[in-house]
Amino acid sequence: MANPTTNEDRILEYIQRNPGCHLRRIKNDLDMSMGTTQYHLNSLEKAGKIISERHSLHRFYFPVGIFELKQKNIMKILNQDTLREILLFIIERKNPTQTEISERIKITAASVNWHIKRLLELGIVNETREGKFKRYEFVGSPSHIIKILKEYHPSLWNSWSDRLAEMFLSLHKDGKET
Repeated sequence: MANPTTNEDRILEYIQRNPGCHLRRIKNDLDMSMGTTQYHLNSLEKAGKIISERHSLHRFYFPVGIFELKQKNIMKILNQDTLREILLFIIERKNPTQTEISERIKITAASVNWHIKRLLELGIVNETREGKFKRYEFVGSPSHIIKILKEYHPSLWNSWSDRLAEMFLSLHKDGKET
């Protein structure tokens, strides 16, 4: 493209810097109309420059050929405030119940249940029963999430860095890091 400041170029560059972002975030951050954003996203996808994946209520956009499925799934979660809060709390607490998540995040148990289903569908958490309680555990290495936050979500990393550093250090101290 001759002019690097076209809307299509701006959107492509934005997706490269913010993989796993969704339509409304792109629209808002680039201050574009919904129709213009959708048009250029469709154009970029047809040209093979980006790919999109639908999950739950959103369609998430990624540069072509860079990320594996697990990384994409984690990026989808990190781009949604409530799911990100739940996931980071699960990692931080290591095996919380639905009630503990509800109390910490300050949302209803029904909402926690709805969000947890999304995490389970993506294979990001496991659920175990303990009597009448369900407990949730992160599947994988927290260091992968930390790497993604640092590299692709620096503003989130900056706001969460103290909490994440404590979490990461406690995982190493407990010998649970894989």
